[in-house]
Amino acid sequence: MKKRRNWFAPLSVLVLTGLLVWSLGRLVRPKYASGLTLEGSMVENWYAHAGEGHQVLFIGDCEVYESFSPAALYAEYGATSYIRGSAQQLMWQSYYLLREALQKETPRAVVLSICSLRYSEPQNEAYNRMTLDGMRFGRNKIEAVRASLLEGESELSYYVPLLRYHDRLFELTPEDAQYLFAGPELTYNGYLMRTETVPYTWLPQAPVLKDAAFGEKPVEYLDRIAALCEEKGIALILVKSPCLLPAWYDQWDRWLTDYAEVHGIEYINAIPLMEEMGIDLGADTYDGGVHLNVFGAEKYTLWLGAHLSERGLLTDQRQDPVIAARYGDLVLRYEQEKQRRTEK
Repeated sequence: MKKRRNWFAPLSVLVLTGLLVWSLGRLVRPKYASGLTLEGSMVENWYAHAGEGHQVLFIGDCEVYESFSPAALYAEYGATSYIRGSAQQLMWQSYYLLREALQKETPRAVVLSICSLRYSEPQNEAYNRMTLDGMRFGRNKIEAVRASLLEGESELSYYVPLLRYHDRLFELTPEDAQYLFAGPELTYNGYLMRTETVPYTWLPQAPVLKDAAFGEKPVEYLDRIAALCEEKGIALILVKSPCLLPAWYDQWDRWLTDYAEVHGIEYINAIPLMEEMGIDLGADTYDGGVHLNVFGAEKYTLWLGAHLSERGLLTDQRQDPVIAARYGDLVLRYEQEKQRRTEK
């Protein structure tokens, strides 16, 4: 009995210390519940929806989470979908987020934003954190963190947030306590709604493209995404959303066209298709043509929905009582919020 007590006491101290460090880390980690960094809550939000059997998964940066509306896709086609998006999501981060998602479900289609092919290296710690902090600990997070570290960053701090955010112990807000165990759900199946209208009026001259080649690292991870989808029998669709900034060069467009043909996948550059989609950047953008607002996102979503339906990738699931209840609530909340914001 004495030996058992000698073993139990230090183990109890270790467990309690671990729980304290974990709890304090949850407390001081930014909650991304308000202000200009709402995108930081989206990666964590996915876990509440993991394994729901989505027909379509959207993966990538703002050109998916501000361009596609899962609520509109369901309302029109009865198709289920979710967006695993985050701000400036890099191609290797997209790969690990997708790999993690495919451990829970196998969609019929993956729609991947290809804008981050322009980045060969990590760009910014703040954007890293908005993607990686919300990932649950495991192999996917470890490998994503190691691929994303900037010089001087601590890998351990991505697993033990208290090491990075300890200064916030003296800057806590009511939101930190409110969202201690679960972050705020500010999106509609990953779609971040914007209803403002700031029309596109001019386009600055694009910088001269000194080197048209994409970097080795993002192309490697695009290859890995393509291989992962092929292995699981998932249709991969590469998309460039109908946004004019930053510039999208003809050389990049040609490279992706060739890449898609070689790999037997689809690439859609939506910029020249805006008229066909009914998108008017005088009314369908909230920031002068950089991103779509909800009205533009709905037009883009319905166009893509028709395209996916023609390919036989969507099934109307509105007769399924479980899905109808879940998505009925999603569509109701979505429409109410859109109406509330547009009536301001």
